[in-house]
Amino acid sequence: MTANTAQAPAKRKRSGKDLRNNLTAYSFIAPNFIGFCVFTLVPMIFAIALAFCNWDGVHPIEFTGVQNFVDLLGDATFKTAFVNTIIYSLGTVPLTLVCSLGLAMLLNQKIRCRNFFRTVAFFPYVASLVAVAAVWNMIFSPSMGPVNMILSALGVENLPRWAAGKDTAMITVILFSVWKNMGYYMVIYLAGLQGINPDLEEAASLDGASRWEIFWHVVLPQLRPTTFFVTITLTIASFKVYDQMYMITQGGPGNATITLVYDIYNVAFVNTPKYGYASAISMVLFVLVLLITVLQFRGSSSEE
Repeated sequence: MTANTAQAPAKRKRSGKDLRNNLTAYSFIAPNFIGFCVFTLVPMIFAIALAFCNWDGVHPIEFTGVQNFVDLLGDATFKTAFVNTIIYSLGTVPLTLVCSLGLAMLLNQKIRCRNFFRTVAFFPYVASLVAVAAVWNMIFSPSMGPVNMILSALGVENLPRWAAGKDTAMITVILFSVWKNMGYYMVIYLAGLQGINPDLEEAASLDGASRWEIFWHVVLPQLRPTTFFVTITLTIASFKVYDQMYMITQGGPGNATITLVYDIYNVAFVNTPKYGYASAISMVLFVLVLLITVLQFRGSSSEE
């Protein structure tokens, strides 16, 4: 009894100290967690619930079940936005991967002014989107742009209208996105290249492997985790694209470059507010991105 009596205050003291330590730890976590709940978790739950309702922000919320999703099937603008988003992703992701990897391989060599060229390549990513979009529109102007002037000097008769043409507007936005973002992914690939085992490259070279064979069979396999990360990040970003479309084409001409996020913006804020319908489009976008991400993870796991 005496030993138990002596141990009781020690246990209470330990439990009190553990409680204080836990409260201290939770106090550091609390601001970020509260911010996440208020600005991310609660709006997300509200958006999911709102997808099954009809609300214009003025009248009371009206529950409509799956009617919003049924209406999407007959919405021509939604179908166009869905297809455009897929086209933009299929054009942007592979091209950005190739350009950023090629740029990283080039600027990983021992060349003069290497750091300067790395900075120049990275600059479009950190530059103001408004500024670079304005410059891009001037460069690809159908009438006064230097690109069309060069094409005209080369004898091209039917000059492309770039952002002003229905057939070329999406290509223009894709090229702009690749140019603006490849510097950022170049830095990620440069970091991946620093972790490659040089002994494997030297061994392959001694065995008579060409530069291409060394790249394909030695360098690229070691960059697989980096490529997977870049692919996932690029895919999610491409499905959420909005700012490039707004600055370059405003979704036009004739909905030629409207995407799902741009359609959500128009439905919720530009036209007569339909927050429930916009939330339904958001849920479709969320499920689409989730499915593609899961497929990419499974594909990566099967390759390993």
